[in-house]
Amino acid sequence: MDSIYLDHAAATPIHPEVIDVITTVSKETFGNPSSVHLYGRKSRKLLDEARRTVAESINADDKEIIFTSGGTEADNLAIIGTAMANQHKGRHIITTRIEHHASLHAAEYLEHQGFEVDYLPVYENGRVKLEDLKRLLREDTILVSVMMVNNETGVIQPIQELSELTRDHQACFHSDIVQAFGLYEIDTQKLPVDLLAVSSHKISGPKGTGFLYMREGTALQALQHGGEQERKRRAGTENVPSVAGFEKAVKIMGEVREEKLKAYQRYRDTFLKTLQDEAVNFSINGVKEMSAPSIINLSFPGMNVETLLTNFDLSGIAASSGSACTAGSVEPSHVLSEMYGTEDERTTNSIRFSFGMANHEEQMVESGRRISQIIRRLS
Repeated sequence: MDSIYLDHAAATPIHPEVIDVITTVSKETFGNPSSVHLYGRKSRKLLDEARRTVAESINADDKEIIFTSGGTEADNLAIIGTAMANQHKGRHIITTRIEHHASLHAAEYLEHQGFEVDYLPVYENGRVKLEDLKRLLREDTILVSVMMVNNETGVIQPIQELSELTRDHQACFHSDIVQAFGLYEIDTQKLPVDLLAVSSHKISGPKGTGFLYMREGTALQALQHGGEQERKRRAGTENVPSVAGFEKAVKIMGEVREEKLKAYQRYRDTFLKTLQDEAVNFSINGVKEMSAPSIINLSFPGMNVETLLTNFDLSGIAASSGSACTAGSVEPSHVLSEMYGTEDERTTNSIRFSFGMANHEEQMVESGRRISQIIRRLS
């Protein structure tokens, strides 16, 4: 029985060409990019080229890119670093309770430091409303943080409209675009955001690498202390092989983005149709038409998430109850709890399926059939 990987929202397989780049750079370019000698200059050249590539991928300037260890560090640096640098203007922050924990826990940390945090209501469709941000936005608001594509439901937030509200306001606008980068065109010249967090391992790049886009002129306090790397915004010797691999993943992403988007739509639709044809009782959490095709979150009435995941795994299907950061936890999904209320059974019977490079369409039919057999056996 072949295994089927349906958890690309947690991590994607590294593209073979990316592995080749990482291996080659690790062997041949080992100098510290801060060193002025030949070996250091070779590493610096690769780092500079990678910075230009990722900057171009979002139509930004290379000086606006800060390489990080991934999305979590990028979110923390954006939220905590911006709050600390701008607290003389106010101590009010607006976010949502459905953010990735990298952002949510950063906001909670700031609350413990005396900042005031307001949380935008999230409705059953998984989205926030522009009117609520208008209502909560104050003169002393210094930061608004709303992710673009939710990592559990795939629901897309109206970031363009939300960020327009802060264009002429002192508040910085931050968005975690980890699940959106690689699927949608991101243009920082059209999107009035100040901070964007990206992770490499969601686009078939290496783990432990990412970047923070910081619009020129945005005030940010560094969270690490050491050398003057990344224009004094993120101390520490850069991971050149991983950054070079990330650059290769970004290049590949640009070449296949539209093709991938269409493929994931086919995968999702085939998967759902198979479940329907097999008479599986399920409902979609969020609204499919408002969601990225790479993620679908399904509720299976009368089921238990832990039992389902165990049986899925035994049948060769890798899926998730939501964020990989909460794997093994018996706590209900914080995203679904916010959408439906903490007592709703959907918070404990829902599974996230996410599609990517490791998939093909035949697997969607096969996984649907295996899930049907499991549901019938457990019913």
